Amino acid sequence: MTTEAVSSGARPQIPAPVQRDGYYWLRSFTAGGVAGCCAKSTIAPLDRVKILLQAQNPHYKHLGVFATLKAVPKKEGFLGLYKGNGAMMIRIFPYGAIQFMAFDNYKKFLHTKVGISGHVHRLMAGSMAGMTAVICTYPLDVIRARLAFQVTGHHRYSGIRHAFQTIYHKEGGISGFYRGLIPTIIGMAPYAGFSFFTFGTLKTLGLTHFPEQLGKPSLDNPDVLVLKTQVNLLCGGVAGAIAQTISYPLDVARRRMQLGASLPDHDKCCSLTKTLKHVYSQYGVKKGLYRGLSLNYIRCVPSQAVAFTTYEFMKQVLHLN
Repeated sequence: MTTEAVSSGARPQIPAPVQRDGYYWLRSFTAGGVAGCCAKSTIAPLDRVKILLQAQNPHYKHLGVFATLKAVPKKEGFLGLYKGNGAMMIRIFPYGAIQFMAFDNYKKFLHTKVGISGHVHRLMAGSMAGMTAVICTYPLDVIRARLAFQVTGHHRYSGIRHAFQTIYHKEGGISGFYRGLIPTIIGMAPYAGFSFFTFGTLKTLGLTHFPEQLGKPSLDNPDVLVLKTQVNLLCGGVAGAIAQTISYPLDVARRRMQLGASLPDHDKCCSLTKTLKHVYSQYGVKKGLYRGLSLNYIRCVPSQAVAFTTYEFMKQVLHLN
């Protein structure tokens, strides 16, 4: 996703590589964190509804996506749509920062040390970056899911700190924060991989074949072409849609395992295969493994669009190109 095309000219000058000092890593970390926060803030209400539907919350399981979006504010107030978003922001800044920074470094490593380049190294670097970010921030994702699953008047946790303490003391200590980690990693590999792969491929094709129509000079280096903002948004949205379609059943299994004791059938969701079998046998494909997918398309397209576009913009502002 970091491939740029050099502006047309008689003998275009390829810019020298950016000096990677300590400040470079800080700037790269900041760019990824800001991109992640902007993306998730855009679709926070949809994220809450997705969790409620995926895990068959008893208060909303009879409703569809749009009916739930209407029902939550009526039952819990407008801020009910943002329940768990505080934990999300605490998690998503390091998650986005680690993912984007790791992608750039894995891609460089695979190209220079392993000798893998082209489309394959985008796919591999994206998968590795996604898994790295998940492992580093997974406990916060569990907390966010637990808080978002709660309904006003039926609270199990009073806040982030209480959720941490309760899970630690009642669900096996540290291991309680890593319920569902395996399906998350398995699901993140294709999701992040195809997301970065699709965006990077579309970006390269656009700047290579249609530089005048789709490209513009970079803010920090006029000799380098980057995608126009609207094209960035489109490419990011397409990348998110493709990646979500491939990995969604694993995302459903991950959520149910994360919610643990919050679900009445938690004893049947203790492993990835058992969870997938239980959801399939109990609810089927459309209403089980792919329940909430329509919402996910609505949320993942703007989310990925904003994430990639913000990161590309921050790279220019912070002189990372």
